[in-house]
Amino acid sequence: MVLPFIVLTFFSLLGTSCFASSLVSDFHVLVTLKHGFQFSELALSTWNSSSPRSVCSWAGIRCYRGRVVAVDLTDFNLFGSVSPLISGLDRLTDLSLAGNNFAGSIAIANFTNLQFLNISNNQFSGSLDWNYSSIANLEVFDAYNNNFTASLPLGILSLKKLRYLDLGGNFFNGKIPASYGNLASLEYLSIAGNDLNGEIPGDLGNLTNLREIYLGYYNVFEGGIPKEFGKLVNLVHMDLSSCELDGPIPRELGNLKALDTLYLHINLLSGSIPRQLGNLTNLVNLDLSNNALTGEIPFEFASLKQLKLFNLFMNRLHGSIPDYVADLPNLETLGLWMNNFTGIIPQKLGQNGKLQLLDLSSNKLTGKIPPNLCSSNQLRILILLKNFLLGPIPEALGACSSLTRVRLGQNYLNGSIPNGLIYLPLLSLAELQNNYLSGMLLENSNGSLEPAKLGQLNLADNLLSGPLPHSLSNFSSLQILLLGGNQFSGPIPPSIGQLHQVLKLDLSRNSLSGEIPPEIGNCFHLTYLDMSQNNLSGSIPREISSIHILNYLNISRNHLNQNIPRSIGTMKSLTIADFSFNDFSGKLPESGQFAFFNASAFAGNPHLCGSLLNNPCNFTAITNTPRKPPADFKLIFALGLLICSLVFAAAAIIKAKSFKRNGPDSWKMTSFQKLEFTIFDILECVKDGNVIGRGGAGIVYHGKMPNGVEIAVKKLLGFGPNSHDHGFRAEIQTLGNIRHRNIVRLLAFCSNKETNLLVYEYMRNGSLGEALHGKKGGFLGWNLRYKIAIEAAKGLCYLHHDCSPLILHRDVKSNNILLDSSFEAHVADFGLAKFLIDGGTSECMSAIAGSYGYIAPVLMFQIIDPRNEVA
Repeated sequence: MVLPFIVLTFFSLLGTSCFASSLVSDFHVLVTLKHGFQFSELALSTWNSSSPRSVCSWAGIRCYRGRVVAVDLTDFNLFGSVSPLISGLDRLTDLSLAGNNFAGSIAIANFTNLQFLNISNNQFSGSLDWNYSSIANLEVFDAYNNNFTASLPLGILSLKKLRYLDLGGNFFNGKIPASYGNLASLEYLSIAGNDLNGEIPGDLGNLTNLREIYLGYYNVFEGGIPKEFGKLVNLVHMDLSSCELDGPIPRELGNLKALDTLYLHINLLSGSIPRQLGNLTNLVNLDLSNNALTGEIPFEFASLKQLKLFNLFMNRLHGSIPDYVADLPNLETLGLWMNNFTGIIPQKLGQNGKLQLLDLSSNKLTGKIPPNLCSSNQLRILILLKNFLLGPIPEALGACSSLTRVRLGQNYLNGSIPNGLIYLPLLSLAELQNNYLSGMLLENSNGSLEPAKLGQLNLADNLLSGPLPHSLSNFSSLQILLLGGNQFSGPIPPSIGQLHQVLKLDLSRNSLSGEIPPEIGNCFHLTYLDMSQNNLSGSIPREISSIHILNYLNISRNHLNQNIPRSIGTMKSLTIADFSFNDFSGKLPESGQFAFFNASAFAGNPHLCGSLLNNPCNFTAITNTPRKPPADFKLIFALGLLICSLVFAAAAIIKAKSFKRNGPDSWKMTSFQKLEFTIFDILECVKDGNVIGRGGAGIVYHGKMPNGVEIAVKKLLGFGPNSHDHGFRAEIQTLGNIRHRNIVRLLAFCSNKETNLLVYEYMRNGSLGEALHGKKGGFLGWNLRYKIAIEAAKGLCYLHHDCSPLILHRDVKSNNILLDSSFEAHVADFGLAKFLIDGGTSECMSAIAGSYGYIAPVLMFQIIDPRNEVA
């Protein structure tokens, strides 16, 4: 009995020793890993290196039988690198490093028990050419959203138990290996969002256990969808979108009866929609949008009773919208815009009580808007613009409290606007323009509901009449109000001054009367104001000049009188103004912005005088009987004219010489790179015949130097180099030291006691604003617009993140993005630039100036939205 007890005790001690030794080994590996990490104090506060036996209580660590078997550091906000010594944790079954910021390469090997591996959402780089045979039991491998490069790893083929593989969101290139079709156990495959090319191998159709497949996004494949995909009978989710697939949709996809999601959008697919897709009776989401599909919607789609999302927009489909679409019991989203559909909208649409988004715009639909689109207060977005719809807007929409966006413009709708529609509490956009709507714009009848979210209201070009409602002031978030081209009458309500957020206000082409309310000056965010072609009278309220960021003012063709306030000249942001065809009188101010307005802006005001109008104010009519002047008077008069002419000529010559060559100390030039031209070459360009642009800051001239180099010279007005103008100093200090491909280069600046000249590289294709909206605008293709947007973003990214000190441009707009001869974008005009000191605070953020009121998202939509409008 004693001997067995001794043997048992020996093996027990030996086991305890082995246990302790293994745990100590795991402890040292984890401590080594920790030394390679960067982290906050709280992230790994439990990883105490004092006792190996405490390892199993550390955050993210799980043990089994005295060994570490799982490490889960998901979303620990860790940085740094992962040591190769991690392979010392040889009993791991689960390893997750996901959702951190680890960088550098990583190699996983010698984990014979490892089943789950997640390294997604990090910054790992290099390749994934690992020794996969040493992790042969791996079932889940997630490397999504890293920076891996090279070809897709072939070693993965040795993972016979692999069920889940996600290599998406990286930079893998080359072709999809056909041998990936041998991963027979695979249930999930994602290689989307890489730089893959070539054809999609039909061998992937052998993955008959596959339930989800994602291949698109940034990959660019040749050819079409392999018909072999029809063998993936267990597939539930197929996403092949945005990868330039062409050819027809294979009818074999109709065999995938377990499919609940089919995404083939943003490709080059052509031909008709195969009727066999009607066999996919479990389909919940179908998106075939943005292709080149033709034909009609198959009748067989009536069987898709589970359908919630149905998108066919931006194709070349025709025919009518089938009535059965309204009978789909679960339909929530129907997007058929930008096709050639004709006929009427199914009149039962919306009766299922689940419809949330309906967009049928840019078709050729006729008939009336269905009356029950919002039968259960679920409808959020209704877009039917650019059709041939007629009849009234359904009254029920006026009580549809779920609506957030309504776009019914450019149709033939008539009748009145439903009571309450524009005052709905969640409504952010309402566009009813270019119809035949009539009647009055009613007051808000429900005072308890504030339409606090409405940002844009467009009722322009209808037949609306009556007074403007005082409850327009309820729109506390309104930024754009367009009421032009109607028959509104009566005075402009003073309550309009309560629209403190409004940027654009258009009341033109109505029959409004009375005076312009001085309360308009309270709209201090206003950049665009048009009250032209009304019956307004009285004087211009001086309060308008307190709108410091107003850029456009049109009050032409009214009955306004008295003087034009001199204070308008102090509005430095005002670049376009029209006072024509009123009854203004007196002398036209000549200071400030008045010097930049065209003479046509004051036409039709016969009692207005001033040198800008070539109509001197000191002219006195001679009422006496004219007498023949004596001969000596004629002689004296002629001599006087001659002397005056000589004096003016001499003054001009002296001024010119002073401007150009009046001694070596008259002009100073600072160059920011080696130049092969002189200050005198630059001054030769500064003449009226070379003017290519004017603005509130100055005049821009184009010149060609003797060596053939083309330059743009900006002559800054209104201040000299010692006038402490922050815009001038910022432009010099900022641009002079910047070197970036997508930022316009300042070559030099020149100055004397009166004038500052900025010398830039010349941009042959002008500004993006001109390319988009000028007389020759509209020629930019969508690929070129996208390229310009990316290049402009690179320039701004450099300013915001890579400059020292960092720079905030503060006046980004299409007119300040210049295009060279190759249409490459260059960010320009740093008159507002401010340095970011101490990681983000500006030296003088309170002194904002320039072209106020721009909205950066509008710029981006102008560049990239295929409908050239916000949907």
